[in-house]
Formats: sequence, C-alpha cells, structure tokens
Amino acid sequence: MNPYNFPGLCAITLGCAALLAGCAAPRTQVILLPQADGSASAVLLRGAQSEQLLDQPYQRARIAQDGQGSFQVDRTDARSVQAAYPELLALQPPPPKLFTLFFASGDARLNPEAEAAVAQALQAARDDPGTTLVVTGHTDTRGDPKSNDALSLARAAEVRQILIDRGVPAARVEAVGRGARDLAVPTADQVDEPRNRRVTLEIR
Repeated sequence: MNPYNFPGLCAITLGCAALLAGCAAPRTQVILLPQADGSASAVLLRGAQSEQLLDQPYQRARIAQDGQGSFQVDRTDARSVQAAYPELLALQPPPPKLFTLFFASGDARLNPEAEAAVAQALQAARDDPGTTLVVTGHTDTRGDPKSNDALSLARAAEVRQILIDRGVPAARVEAVGRGARDLAVPTADQVDEPRNRRVTLEIR
C-alpha cells in the first residue's frame, strides 16, 4: 500500500498502483489502476485532517473544496481513463515477463522442460538489456522448513548461475528462496505437489 500526503502533491505515479493527474488544475485527483494481471491494488491518501483508502480498480478521489483536506470518492472505468490520459498511460512500463521452471522432488537440477523455459527467458533478457531478473525458488510442503528454505534457494541459485554463465551480467540477476511459503497450489503439510516445486523467473 502506498501512502500519499495531500494537499500540495503534484506527481504522477504509473505502473504499480495509482495515476495522479490534474496538477495544473484547481483540483488534484487520484485514480487507482489495477495491477497488470487485473487484480486490485491499494493506495492510502492522507489529507490535512482525514485519510481515504482506495482499494478497488478505477476508484477515484478528489480533494473536496471544503478547506478540510477531505476527499470526494467515486469510480470511473478503463475506457474513460484511457480517453482522458492516453499520454500518461503510455508512460507505464511493460508488465513483467514471468517464466516458471519445475523440479523433481528434492532436486535442484533443471529438467529438459525447465531448460527450454530458461532459453526463452534468456532471449527476453537479451531483447531488453535494461531489465532486472528476479529468480525465486519454491518447494512443496514435504520436509522441514529449514531444509525447504535451503532447497528453494539452491534452485534459485542454480538458475541464476545458468543465466550468468550464458551471458547475463550478475548484477542484473537476483536469487531468493521462499521455501514452502508461497505455494502455487495450497496443500497440507508433507504433501508431494509437483506444481509447488518450482522457480519463478521474473524479468522486469
């Protein structure tokens, strides 16, 4: 959630949560944009004496003309925003590219399908050399948390090293391990779930 202090703000934030416009006009407004995948984001607005949370796509808040720093809230839609602010929307960065690599149980080595995904990610990274690659390792719920943390990091580190060996500068690639914390398929403990044994490779 991103807090913004009002009044007196004259800024544009694009791509993650909010579109701020109208700085040259008497009234400042905030329109909350959805995430790239269509899901909701959130922004907390702070006025002189009030706060307003926007947490639905295309909610809009304007500073009320009451001298109290309060907000008037309504809702617009994608078509209206596109028509009103085409230049601002064009400034948004492209959505991140996401690749998923799967692993055998207890293993940190890439299988042929994962190798193919790495090749696609490498090409995407070469096509846009200004991007950062975030490699995140995951496990299923089998085993203990400490071992799963180590295995997930080993999976991420393996993919990171392959990317570096194939020409991606090390400074562009970050590797982290999440163990069984962020399951793609929620399960109980000690469940063998192949879809959770994965590395996600995000290019952003």
